Amino acid sequence: MQQVEAGAGRRVQVPLGERAYEIVIEPGALRNAGALIARRLPKARVAIITDATVAGFHLGSLHAALDETGIGHETITLPAGEKTKSFAHLIDVVDAVLAARLERGDAIVALGGGVIGDLAGFAAGIVRRGMHFIQVPTSLLAQVDSSVGGKTGINSPHGKNLVGVFHQPSLVIADTAVLDTLSPREFRAGYAEVAKYGLIDKPDFFAWLEKNWQRVFDGGPERVEAIAVSCEAKAEVVVADERESGRRALLNLGHTFGHALEAATEYDGSRLVHGEGVAIGMVLAHEFSNRMNLASADDAARVAAHLRQVGLPTRLSDIPGGLPPAERLLDLMGQDKKVVRGRLTFILTRGIGQSFIADDVPPAEVHAFLKEKLA
Repeated sequence: MQQVEAGAGRRVQVPLGERAYEIVIEPGALRNAGALIARRLPKARVAIITDATVAGFHLGSLHAALDETGIGHETITLPAGEKTKSFAHLIDVVDAVLAARLERGDAIVALGGGVIGDLAGFAAGIVRRGMHFIQVPTSLLAQVDSSVGGKTGINSPHGKNLVGVFHQPSLVIADTAVLDTLSPREFRAGYAEVAKYGLIDKPDFFAWLEKNWQRVFDGGPERVEAIAVSCEAKAEVVVADERESGRRALLNLGHTFGHALEAATEYDGSRLVHGEGVAIGMVLAHEFSNRMNLASADDAARVAAHLRQVGLPTRLSDIPGGLPPAERLLDLMGQDKKVVRGRLTFILTRGIGQSFIADDVPPAEVHAFLKEKLA
C-alpha cells in the first residue's frame, strides 16, 4: 500500500483501446461533472437516470453542474430498491430516452447506486443499438464495483442479473463525499466489495483494511485510497478478461452463495442487501474451502472476524426471516451466470489473497455444507 496523502484525488485509467475511459475519484467531483462530461463528450445531451432517494440528495448538484457548462438534460426518476432492476422499469427508461429524442451520440447518465447503474447501463447498451454511458455512482458498492467494467443488466424471477449486456461506460465520476449521505448499513454493504479485492489476490490490502477500516468509514484520504485501489484492481481484471470468460470470474468471490441468498429472500432489502449477501458469501467460500482441505480454518475465522468487526453479517442465521432448505439454495445456485454445462463454478481460496476458480466442485459437497450451516 502506498502512502496516503491528505486531500489527494485519484484518477484510474481503464485501457480498453478505443473504449478506454477514466475513473475520477475525489471529494466534490460531482460539482465538476459538467466539465468532465463536456471534455469527454463535447456537445452531447444527456438523460439522467436516478431514483427517488438519490434525487433528493444529489440531483440538484448534478443539474447545476450540467447547466454551468450548457449541457442539455432530461431526468427520469425511478423508485429506489433492488426490485427496480426489472423489465417494466427498463421499458420505462427506454421509452423516456426515445421520447426525449436523444441520439446515439448523446449519453445516458446513471446517478445512483448499483441498481440504477445496472439498469441505466443496460438501457444505454440497447437504445439506438448503443449510446454513450456515464456512471456517477453514489454508493460505495457502486464506486468500487458495479460502476466499473461494463456489466449491466436486470433481474429475473429466475435469478439476479440474468438479462443484460456488456456495455462499457465512457466516464466514471466517483465523488467520495456523497458517500456521507449513505446510511451506515449501506456503507457497510459496499465495504464488503472493498474487502473482496484484498481477499482475491491482495493480502497486503486486506491487512491494510484491517488496520484502517475505521478511517475509510470516517472519510478523508483513506477512503479515497481504498476506493482507488479497488478500482485499479477491478480495471486490471476487466482489461485482461472483459467478458468474464476466465480470470474475471474471480471478482465473483462470495457471489455464488450471495446471489442465491438474495434470491432466497426475494430481493427484500429489509432482510438482505447485495453487499451483505457478498459478506456472508465470502465467509462461506472460505469455510467451504477449509471443508475441502484447501485453506485453514484460521483464514476463514480471520475473514469472519474482520467483516463482523465492521458490522456486516457473516452467518446464514444473521439473515432475518429464515431461509429455504439446502436443496432450494443449491437449485438457486444452478441459475448462476457462472454455471457452465450445468456445472457450478465457485471461487474458492487457498488462503487470504489466494482465490482461484473451481469448476469441478461436487454438488453433493455443497449441499452437505449448506445443510450443516443451516442447522
